[in-house]
Amino acid sequence: MQKVNNSIVITSIITGAVLIIAVLALIIFNPGYSLTKNVVTVEGISTLKALPDVISVYFTIETKGKTSVEAKDANTLIYDKLVEALISEGFEETDIKTESYNIYENTYWENGKTKTDGYKASRYLKLELSSDKANKLSPAIDAGVDAGAGISYINFELSQKAQNIYKAQALKLASEDATIKANAIASGFGKEAGKLLSVQVSNFGYYPWNVYSAMSEGGRASGDIALAKEAATNINPSEKDITATVTATFKLR
Repeated sequence: MQKVNNSIVITSIITGAVLIIAVLALIIFNPGYSLTKNVVTVEGISTLKALPDVISVYFTIETKGKTSVEAKDANTLIYDKLVEALISEGFEETDIKTESYNIYENTYWENGKTKTDGYKASRYLKLELSSDKANKLSPAIDAGVDAGAGISYINFELSQKAQNIYKAQALKLASEDATIKANAIASGFGKEAGKLLSVQVSNFGYYPWNVYSAMSEGGRASGDIALAKEAATNINPSEKDITATVTATFKLR
């Protein structure tokens, strides 16, 4: 019995020593860890006003054919006419970007069964122009419609360059807001916000501002075109909010 008790004691001592070593190692190799959790976690928020610098028009080209080749050739014909018309209006071919292009069987549901009727080719294009050239928007719409394309939607957007600039500013301000909050909270407890332990970017809020969306599939109905042209002639871009949020944890001292 004595030997059994001694074994239990020795095992307990070894287990305790291992736990102590593990905790010490955690503290030494992870300075951000604290047994007392003497930290403060805050959320920093910022909001900026941004004026869109780009207008984007999204065209739709949808064609059908008995075979995939017929559908593709019909689609390419409209695409070529559209590009030629836009270039004649003063746009560069690089201003026109293909967002997606698909060819697939044209299936539909009838009397409880799936049926197939040839093939369909769908191409979605984006025309991007500077917001100070809004007067070119209506001719662009006419060019698309005359070529046989539809208008899916029209957006005010930020160019990638503008997005990068605003993102950097918004995140910087959100970080400063988090620091101010951490210092204020620490002061309330008679402490100071010390070492920054962790940061997480929770959100950078930017969404395009839609001014027109097609009501019908393909955006080619007369009502769609009329609304698109009305949006083109009554455009008055305004500033929109861009937000950023960061979550930061500071060591209290």
